[in-house]
Amino acid sequence: MRRYFGTDGIRRIANTELSPSLVYRVAKAGAYALSKHTDHAPTILIGRDTRISGTLIESAMTAGFLSYGANVKSLGVIPTPAVAYLTKKLKADASVVISASHNTYEFNGVKYFSNKGMKIPDELEEEIEEMMDSEKLNDFTAVNDKIGVAEVREDLLDEYVYFFRKNFEEEFESYDNTDFVVAIDTANGATSVVAQKVFTALGIKHYIMNNTPNGVNINENCGSTHLDMLKKYVVENNCNLGIAYDGDGDRCLAIDEKGNEIDGDKLLAIISNYMKEKGTLKNNTVVATVMSNLGLKKYAQNNDLNIVQTKVGDRYVLEEMLKNGYNLGGEQSGHIIFLDYNPTGDGILTSLMLIRVMLEKQKSASELCKIINIYPQILVNAKVSNDKKELYKSDSEIQKEIEKLEKEFEENGRVLIRPSGTEPLIRVMIEGENQKEIQLKAEKLANLIESKLK
Repeated sequence: MRRYFGTDGIRRIANTELSPSLVYRVAKAGAYALSKHTDHAPTILIGRDTRISGTLIESAMTAGFLSYGANVKSLGVIPTPAVAYLTKKLKADASVVISASHNTYEFNGVKYFSNKGMKIPDELEEEIEEMMDSEKLNDFTAVNDKIGVAEVREDLLDEYVYFFRKNFEEEFESYDNTDFVVAIDTANGATSVVAQKVFTALGIKHYIMNNTPNGVNINENCGSTHLDMLKKYVVENNCNLGIAYDGDGDRCLAIDEKGNEIDGDKLLAIISNYMKEKGTLKNNTVVATVMSNLGLKKYAQNNDLNIVQTKVGDRYVLEEMLKNGYNLGGEQSGHIIFLDYNPTGDGILTSLMLIRVMLEKQKSASELCKIINIYPQILVNAKVSNDKKELYKSDSEIQKEIEKLEKEFEENGRVLIRPSGTEPLIRVMIEGENQKEIQLKAEKLANLIESKLK
């Protein structure tokens, strides 16, 4: 069992569990694992979100890289997908993003990307963990002129803006968007430095909110995990669409003109339908995870599309896409991967793909959503000890209750139990036709799990 890495890198409370000394070891071990086959001093990019602890973690990370002999380009505050894009474009040897995504400000995290701009596989994370706790780590210390050099390259954010201009500017100029207005919630996170630049450059009228980060307000009652403010704003200001990003900008959820949520499953349906019409959806397949709604599966069946499901985590979605040549995949949470553009979830890209469909078809967001019928789905978190997260599998009382529910919902619904990869939680998800019924059953099972494994 891994000690440090979860489903999305390392994520802990900054300066306590995620201490500078731990980060230093993560950096040094990561520099070794990611560049051991190179014959030159590696170059590693570092980006971060707006958390108050960001510069602290970055300093420790930089020290670890330089100590190994790697050179560092510090990108400053920048969305995760921008780091992935720049890693590939600049032919860097690796990159790291310092962020805890949708978590509150006291958390921070570390996630690595390979030289291809992709999240590194489990095996490489395991190798980094092994090296972190090994005495061998001291052997990888550069001396004299081999010590790495760091430089600040916050100007590279403009390359990311140009990426969107190159792919969308000419096309968007041809659309009639005179009365089209979007509300954008940047969650006081990493997209706060770039979203307005992109939408202005593309000539899309917009209101922007939660765009004044102060180090502690990232994701605070805003962004993709707290949509109420955006829903209200869209309706009151007669916007055509609301867009909400998460703290590091790799996720996007949307709000239609009536104030209804458009989650990742709906986004996948709308965009896959558009791509199929255009002949650009490879193998007529969408890659999703086991958390995707039953409605997505039924939408695919009704539209002659294939759905391939993976375990939860956008890295597993990407692995499946790469393995079988698919170009669209994502998660219900709004991580959508467009492999023809960027090998990671990209919130701004996702929102522009949705806007493209709306403007080209001249249809409202609510009209586009009619192609998919979402089943009621209840997710209840059971708080458990980190070291007991897997014990639900061997507890006879818990298993008996799960089996009973699975039989009950096998025809029109399903039951999914999943330990969180980033928090001390077991997620209980039940899907079915009657929302009240599944709410009660999910809460009952979550309470049982909590009482047995707390």
